[in-house]
Amino acid sequence: MGTGRIYIVDTTLRDGSHAVSHSFTVEQASVVAGGLDRAGVELIELSHGDGIAGSSINYGFSKVPELELLAGAGKVVGKAKLGVLLLPGIGTIEDLEEARSRGANAVRVATHATEADIAVQHIEWAKQNGMFTVGFLMMTHMASPEKIVEQARIFEDAGVDYINLADSAGYMTPDDVRIRVGALRAGSKVPVGFHAHNNLGLAVANSLAAVEEGASYIDATCRGLGAGAGNTQIEVFCAVLQRLGYDTGVDCYALMDLAEDVVEPLMQRPQIIRSDSLMLGYAGVYSSFLLHTRRASQRFGIPPRDILVELGKRRMVGGQEDMIVDVAYELSQKQKSHQGGAGSFASE
Repeated sequence: MGTGRIYIVDTTLRDGSHAVSHSFTVEQASVVAGGLDRAGVELIELSHGDGIAGSSINYGFSKVPELELLAGAGKVVGKAKLGVLLLPGIGTIEDLEEARSRGANAVRVATHATEADIAVQHIEWAKQNGMFTVGFLMMTHMASPEKIVEQARIFEDAGVDYINLADSAGYMTPDDVRIRVGALRAGSKVPVGFHAHNNLGLAVANSLAAVEEGASYIDATCRGLGAGAGNTQIEVFCAVLQRLGYDTGVDCYALMDLAEDVVEPLMQRPQIIRSDSLMLGYAGVYSSFLLHTRRASQRFGIPPRDILVELGKRRMVGGQEDMIVDVAYELSQKQKSHQGGAGSFASE
């Protein structure tokens, strides 16, 4: 039997934004947020997929400005916290202040697993202005447990309410999760959360491993909607926790209905593990790189798999989306050189 309260954080309207090319409308965001609120979700995250102010040529433009989506969702969310994601260098304190004025009362400030120090001023501003504030470490498979604890303490000293570890590439196995969450639980005084991607089909298993190691906040999305092969599927994960006796405070049936009747019709494609999303997890590549990689693949005629393997070798991280085109171009030139060499050899 499970012990302790597990808080469910829904990121359908943020990570799910990647999967629908940032096309949510005010009406769609309001219906989803209202349903999540009524179902008892603790925190609803709504932003461009790459955080507030992410709408750009580099990350993809939003169909509707996220501040309008926030304002719409704010009118229907009563019990849950309404939050945004902020990546320093993309979003600023000024952007956060504007989001707060539109109804956001929570923020998760996200950095690469080794760069927590760049988030301190954003965290301190949020706490000083009464926001529920989270330190969010991305791509944690690329850092040792000791490094994660070191970085998390920077967040802790800045005053965060909890620390979230993200398997942004969907690369980790349950043992990888246990080691990192266990180390952080032992080395930190604030609660721990976990964010999974399903690129290797392990999102629910990894999220459960995090819970068993003491994580109390778990990210999930309706129908698993998210970057790459998606995230932990909220209706599935909550059913698993309920079977195991954990207290989540959510209505599983309401989440099932919301996922099936509202979110699924909004999806542009089924959230399944295709070969290219599988390669994200296999190569350890940032999940939001997938759509950029597919576009570069079509442009240069290079299989997505080859591009993703090269990105993994180069240890590319969030914020380097512009390099995907460079990598695809380099691979295409190598391919042409190889083909030209083969032709010359054959004619001799």
